[in-house]
Amino acid sequence: MSKQRGAVHSELYKLKSFAWGGDYQNSLDKYLVSHYVKVIQSYDELLSKFKTEISTAVQGYVLNSWYNHWSSILIEHIFKLHPIVLPTVGQIKSVDFFINNMPFDLKVTYFPAEFLKQQRRIKGFPVELTYLKMKARELKFNFDKEAVPSDIYYEIMEKLKDRNDKSSREALNKLIVENMIIVSESLKNPKQLAKWLYENQGEMRFGSENRLYLVLIDTEDFSNSWKLKRNLDLLTPTINSFLNGFKNKKPQDLKINFRYTGRPQEFTALSDILFVVK
Repeated sequence: MSKQRGAVHSELYKLKSFAWGGDYQNSLDKYLVSHYVKVIQSYDELLSKFKTEISTAVQGYVLNSWYNHWSSILIEHIFKLHPIVLPTVGQIKSVDFFINNMPFDLKVTYFPAEFLKQQRRIKGFPVELTYLKMKARELKFNFDKEAVPSDIYYEIMEKLKDRNDKSSREALNKLIVENMIIVSESLKNPKQLAKWLYENQGEMRFGSENRLYLVLIDTEDFSNSWKLKRNLDLLTPTINSFLNGFKNKKPQDLKINFRYTGRPQEFTALSDILFVVK
């Protein structure tokens, strides 16, 4: 079994980029229907999309789903090796294991971009993309103004890194410092983020079960946080340290009350967040 896990671990390092190939949130089916099936009336135009957009979307979806599936299995195995964790016997809906007799569904995710954006707004920090565009104009370098926001963000960030002069480093460092203020506050008060994650989960995957969130953060570049899912040298000691201290936690400490748009009742769950920070 250990040899098999090692083989899977090596395979995960073959994925060099993490791009879904579309802006869908809940499923590829929903994305394809809303972007192509219900929009394009011409058969020939639809066929042309298979040569460019659709094949990219499907490939990205499959590769990223594969990476998420197998890396999550490896992460779950780290938890199950710890003495206070009791694996489930067979499959139990929305339960991956028990910790101190409390059932938990493990959710591996990243520091949410929308939460970060919300907190930046609350603190009066500038919108990141607006700030980057302003810096690009100040430093007098061009970028593709017609591109989608995520591509503009990437282009300006990469150009700032490539220039690597004093002004570029200061611009990048300002964003890092501001974002780390927000991350640090979440580390001290994980309940706020846990509640946000429950309240902003996708409608198709809504659940109010107990959840243990494992949040991955690459502080130098949030967009590279996906790579931490295969970093067992960082994950293993961090998970074990978290579990070693979990014995002191009581159910009341983990209680989260939240509401969800479109549902009248208030939900209650036990939840905690384990941050893996690089």
